[in-house]
Amino acid sequence: MKSKPKKKINHNSFLLNVILYGIILAALVFILKYIEYRYIVRQLRMEVYIAVIASLFTLLGIWVGLKLINRKKNPEVSPNIEINQTKIKELNISKREYELLDLISKGFSNQEIADKLFISIPTVKTHLSNLFSKLNVQRRTQAIHKAKELKIIN
Repeated sequence: MKSKPKKKINHNSFLLNVILYGIILAALVFILKYIEYRYIVRQLRMEVYIAVIASLFTLLGIWVGLKLINRKKNPEVSPNIEINQTKIKELNISKREYELLDLISKGFSNQEIADKLFISIPTVKTHLSNLFSKLNVQRRTQAIHKAKELKIIN
C-alpha cells in the first residue's frame, strides 16, 4: 500500500485562522445578544428569532466549508515532459496498455482499473502482463520507473 507523505502544518497560518474565526464568532454572538435584547425578543415571535440565528450559522458554516475546500485544492504541479510517442510505438504498447500504465502510475488497483475501464480483472492482469513483458519488468513499480525513464508517462 502506498503511503502518502505527511503535510507540514504552517502553525502561523493555522493560528491566524483560528484567531480570525474566533473573532468572527465572538462578533456574531455579540450582535445576536444585542439584537436579542433591543429588538427581536420584544417585537417578533420566537420562531423568527430562531430562523435568523439558524440562517446566520448556516451561512457561517458554508463560508468556513468553502474556505477549507478551496485550501485543499492545491493543483499538483507536474513537470511538462514531452511524451515520447516514438518510444511507445517502438515498444509496441497498445492504447489500452498505455491507459493501464497511466492508471497504475496514478496508484489505481486492479479492481479500480477494471471498474474505470469497464473490463474484467483477468483482462487487466493480462494487459499488465503484456505491458510488463514489453517494458522488460516484473512489478508495477518497476514499470512506472521505466516508463518515466523512457519518458512515456509524466
